[in-house]
Amino acid sequence: MDYIYYVGKASLVLRVVHYLQVCESLSIRFMTVLHLFNGWVVRVHALDWPVGCQHNFQAFLGELGVPHQPNSRVALVLRELEEGHRPTDIMQRHRVAIVSHGPPNSHEIEVFRDQFIEGLGYCPETLA
Repeated sequence: MDYIYYVGKASLVLRVVHYLQVCESLSIRFMTVLHLFNGWVVRVHALDWPVGCQHNFQAFLGELGVPHQPNSRVALVLRELEEGHRPTDIMQRHRVAIVSHGPPNSHEIEVFRDQFIEGLGYCPETLA
């Protein structure tokens, strides 16, 4: 089961990561986090969750963002990541910032946010 959501701020993406880390009974194949110009795309590929857990997670995600139908470029990026292509190659080819792919990892998101803010000299709303 795939959950693909659009989230407006980094702090909300970190809440999704925290949720998945706290609920250890929820097994996932991978979590992908992309940073776009105006927000974040979060994809969680879940493995056989009970129906109640699926509904709870969808409700949680619905509080933080909106279901997202990726455009063709983002869909291609997500597919290539799932197929095992190297993230750096995909980023160069499609000009998309892949922040994290694999187990839920808040450290990668925080490092990306800090480096982006340092390079800009200010914090855009999407990185708050």
